[in-house]
Amino acid sequence: MAEIETVHNTDRSRYEAWIDGVRAGFAEYQLTDELIVFTHTEVDKKFEGQGVGSKLARFALDDVRSDGTRKVLPLCPFIKGWIGHHREYVDMIYGAPATTATD
Repeated sequence: MAEIETVHNTDRSRYEAWIDGVRAGFAEYQLTDELIVFTHTEVDKKFEGQGVGSKLARFALDDVRSDGTRKVLPLCPFIKGWIGHHREYVDMIYGAPATTATD
């Protein structure tokens, strides 16, 4: 399987995934002062089932987390569903209650 390269294309307001120089997918967003709103994620049909969407979601959310200035509003069904399966990202969602768990 080819390596998936991920990049943040700020000029186009999206995160992109590339395989062998071909754009395999992207996750578009809009920014506010407090939020990053994921609006649409798309993976090219010829790259479906190769982990492109997952790699893209993880890269984008890790980037948002490392920046630390915005919460996530996942309007995109793919990003919303991906976060639902990767609970370690739930705390990033706008309006999510603070955890009550203790160590």
